[in-house]
Amino acid sequence: MATYCLTVARLQEINHEVYNFLSSAAAKYGVGFWKPGSGIIHQIILENYAYPGVMLIGTDSHTPNGGGLGAICIGVGGADAVDVMAGIPWELKCPKVIGVKLTGTLSGWTSPKDIILKVAGILTVKGGTGAIVEYHGPGVDSISCTGMATICNMGAEIGATTSVFPYNHRMRTYLEKTGRGQIAALADGYADLLVPDEGCKYDQIIELNLDELKPHINGPFTPDLAHPVSDVGAVAKKNGWPLEVKVGLIGSCTNSSYEDMGRATSVAKQALDKGLKCKAQFTVTPGSEQIRATIERDGYSKVLSDVGGVVLANACGPCIGQWDRRDVKKGEKNTIVTSFNRNFTARNDANPATHAFVTSPEIVTALAIAGTLNFNPETDYLTAPNGEKFKLDPPNGDELPVKDFDPGQDTYQHPPAEGTGVKVDVSPESNRLQLLEPFDTWNGSDLENLKVLIKVKGKCTTDHISAAGPWLKFRGHLDNISNNMLIGAVNSENDAINKIKNHLTGEYGGVPDVARHYKANGVSWVVVGDDNYGEGSSREHAALEPRHLGGRAIIVKSFARIHETNLKKQGLLPLTFSNSSDYDRIRPDDKITIRGLKTFTPGKPLQALVKHSDSTEETLELNHSFNETQIEWFKAGSALNRMKTLQH
Repeated sequence: MATYCLTVARLQEINHEVYNFLSSAAAKYGVGFWKPGSGIIHQIILENYAYPGVMLIGTDSHTPNGGGLGAICIGVGGADAVDVMAGIPWELKCPKVIGVKLTGTLSGWTSPKDIILKVAGILTVKGGTGAIVEYHGPGVDSISCTGMATICNMGAEIGATTSVFPYNHRMRTYLEKTGRGQIAALADGYADLLVPDEGCKYDQIIELNLDELKPHINGPFTPDLAHPVSDVGAVAKKNGWPLEVKVGLIGSCTNSSYEDMGRATSVAKQALDKGLKCKAQFTVTPGSEQIRATIERDGYSKVLSDVGGVVLANACGPCIGQWDRRDVKKGEKNTIVTSFNRNFTARNDANPATHAFVTSPEIVTALAIAGTLNFNPETDYLTAPNGEKFKLDPPNGDELPVKDFDPGQDTYQHPPAEGTGVKVDVSPESNRLQLLEPFDTWNGSDLENLKVLIKVKGKCTTDHISAAGPWLKFRGHLDNISNNMLIGAVNSENDAINKIKNHLTGEYGGVPDVARHYKANGVSWVVVGDDNYGEGSSREHAALEPRHLGGRAIIVKSFARIHETNLKKQGLLPLTFSNSSDYDRIRPDDKITIRGLKTFTPGKPLQALVKHSDSTEETLELNHSFNETQIEWFKAGSALNRMKTLQH
């Protein structure tokens, strides 16, 4: 098998300086630390910290996973979390509420994942922007607690601020099984406060009858392109998508529960009983050490391995691009199916030609066994080695382990009684870690003659702005990771990726290289972008890097919420065209002056004086969503700078 993975011991050896830094920082500031091998933070939160009615923020867009326990959990940028830890209030524009009414009952091959895949098809990747999605109705009781978490987790893919389910007996059982029976009893006493108010009104209502819902598979290249599994083979043929499934991948923070693994195992066991193994490569990523230990104890891991699977470390793994894939060459067209949440271009394996589809773990397992997208397990037959034709029975799996969870290895570092004497471990020679230097403050004037670094065409997610995969090793070193800035974005001038014109030299080069040349020559710049700019992961580096390399403003048709706030936090100006068609007025060789900064106030648009190379000029109106506090961030150069001034 051409899929390679590393052991936790090897990862600790490779990443020791990063882990030492995190461990020492946690100890110094008196907080706990989940050591390598613990698992994915969203799963850790669900198993240990989330509870009905709690309000949490987390530095990842899939923080809403906690909504599966009736919690309001919202993903934010790292600087927002710093504010909260420093005791500064965190602000959010009051969201709308989209109600999803569920009736009927899940059964057969249909799973909780299919609910959010269907909703994503209805709302698209930006239909939930500025809204909380609240699931309700009699159909809720047919969904396990971890199934609800799956749905809330992937609400990030429709742009939702967060998603939440009402408290019910499935949550109570999960709390009890994870050692939080006292919290369950307390929630029971306040159950009337943990459900929708009687007669409440929603800004939008979606109704789904779970009796009629069919298994879905979404993709490729976007998580909102929804297809029933029964149709995807024909659609793939029509569109020229590769039918052969090269790899099936299950797990990640979205679908790595005990129930998920059990349902996938039930499918795998049926194939094994007939002498079949996966035609495609197959990987399994447990979401936490507790899940890994429990599925190993209960025999799930052996079945999944026997059918051809490789059990990876308890981590995000291929879901976030940490996949050393070697079975196809970069640029080679191929298909993979995953139970992950995102399938943007090149996200999983850095190959822009990989057609990634998102579905449930049980459907992934079935398609990995069949080896083709053109297989519907509800109706189609497999052929055993002896020639026998057989159909897979619908999957089944225990919601929770009968023997309770096995906690596995103890991977938690408790906070010390006294940490003031601990030194935070950062080597000045490290190429992985670098202490941040303050950004420069605003000089009090309008921003004059900014170059257009790149005019981005079409979808530009945070993966396009700051790629994941092998780049993640530089997350602690701003200068090194800035070498990936916008290398995945499409240049409107030539439809090329990472090829822009340097207007000081007249030559073409990579986006980070040109940005560095501008910065070295004292030239500031802007990025111009399309709709929903910065959707996807709440990757703060996508805001840090433009600021570090000399960017001053990002001007687009519209922003994704978290990215817009992240840009403000770093002292950049996230601005939107008052008239979205003004995007077409910007030329790659323009110079832009941003006016109105001396009277910068909430609700008052700024102006862009656009100077074209043919000596013509035009003035465009630019909107912003800054409040008074955020304007102070801009003037101070960043939110951290402002925080420091307030301490003196």
